[in-house]
Amino acid sequence: MSKRWLALALAVAALRTQAADTCGGFPRLDVSTPRGMCAAVLADGFKFPRGIQPLPNGDLVVVDMRNWEPNRGSVWRLKLVDGRYQRDQLLNRLDRPNGIVLGPDGMLYVGLVHRVIRFHPDHPDKVEDVIGDLPGVGRHLLTTMRFDARGDLFVNVGSASDHCEGKDGKDGKDGKDGKDGKAPAPTQPCAEAAGPQALGVIRQYKMVQGKAVGWENYATGLRNSQAMAIHPVSGALWQADNARDFIQAAMPGLANDNELPHDELNLIQRGANYGWPYCYDDNRASPEYPHANCKPYALPKRLLPAHAAPLGMTFYTGDKFSAYKHSLIIGFHGYREHGHRLVAILPDRNGAPLGKMYELIGDWGPKDKQAMGAPVDVKQGADGYIYLVEDRTGRVVRLQADK
Repeated sequence: MSKRWLALALAVAALRTQAADTCGGFPRLDVSTPRGMCAAVLADGFKFPRGIQPLPNGDLVVVDMRNWEPNRGSVWRLKLVDGRYQRDQLLNRLDRPNGIVLGPDGMLYVGLVHRVIRFHPDHPDKVEDVIGDLPGVGRHLLTTMRFDARGDLFVNVGSASDHCEGKDGKDGKDGKDGKDGKAPAPTQPCAEAAGPQALGVIRQYKMVQGKAVGWENYATGLRNSQAMAIHPVSGALWQADNARDFIQAAMPGLANDNELPHDELNLIQRGANYGWPYCYDDNRASPEYPHANCKPYALPKRLLPAHAAPLGMTFYTGDKFSAYKHSLIIGFHGYREHGHRLVAILPDRNGAPLGKMYELIGDWGPKDKQAMGAPVDVKQGADGYIYLVEDRTGRVVRLQADK
C-alpha cells in the first residue's frame, strides 16, 4: 500500500473511531440503546443533580441538590455555545432543591424542602414563594411537582417512614428507628398516613396567578410519588410509586427483598387511597398488618420491577422516536438489579401506558471507565429528544437519534 493510501485509510479509521465515541458531537455514554439511538453526555461535573427542565429555546435548566445537607443546592442554566454547553448559576444556597417544572405562565417552579418557589429564567434575581406549608420530614422530604391541564399543581408529600415504623417515622434514611424498625401494633392505624396533614399523599394546590390559594389531599396511601406525569390526551395523572423496603424482616423464610415488593404504576383518582402502609403489590396485606382489609384500596394499574426506584417520568409526544410515540418514559434510579436504566412503556389500545415495556438505555452498570448510572428527572425537549439527569456521576444526558 502506498503512503498516500495508508494515510487515507488511517484518516478514515480515525473518523470511524471518533464517530463511535461521540453522539451528536458530544461524548457517547457507554450504554446500550435501541438501533438508531445514542445517549450523549451534554455536561458533567454536577454534584447531585436531581431536576432538569428544557426551555423552548433549547437551553437547559438543571437543579443540583449537591448533597443532603440543608441550603447547599443550586440551579443552573446551560446554553449551547459553539457546540458546547456553557453553564451559568441562577440560584444558590437552596434547601435541598429537587423537582423543577415550567409553569403555564412561563415561570420556573422549583421544589425545595418545605416549599415551592418560582422565578423567570431570565430574571433569577426575582424569586417568589408559591407554597410554604409542606411537611418535609423523615425519609421522603424532597418535593416534586406537576401542573395539570387547568394550571393547578400536584405536589408529592412523601412518607416520613418506610412502613410506619417508629413513633413518628423520623428515622433517617437507613430504615431503622433506633430500636427495632417494627411497625406499630397491627390493630392501630398509622398516624402519619391519616388526617388532613397526612404524609404519603399527593396534594393538589389551586393556583391563581402563580399563587396557591388552597389545597386538598388529592390521593393518599402513596409512599413516595417522585415520579408523576400528566397524560397528554386524557389529562389524567399517573404516578410511579416507590414501594417499601425491608419486607423480609417481617416475613420468615424470605431471604431478601430483591424481588419483593414491586414498585407500582398508578392511575391517580381524586379521593382514592392506594394502601400504603397496610398493603403492597396487588393489594396484599403487609406482614406488619396481616389482617388488613385491602379491598377498599385502589389497585395499581401495573406492577413495576422491585426496587427499580422510579424517580422521574414523562409521556413522549415527539416525532423523533416514532416507535415510542405516546409511550410513558421512566427513569429507574435504583442501585439494585432492576435499576440504572431508562424504559418506555408503550400505550395500549386506549392510550394508557399498559403495553410492552422496552429498554431505551440499558447496560448502565459499573464499568472500568464509567460508574453506574442513576437517572432521576426525565423530560422531553422541544427538539423531540429526551433529556435526563443522573445523580450518581453528576451527568446531563440526552437520548437522541444516532446520526
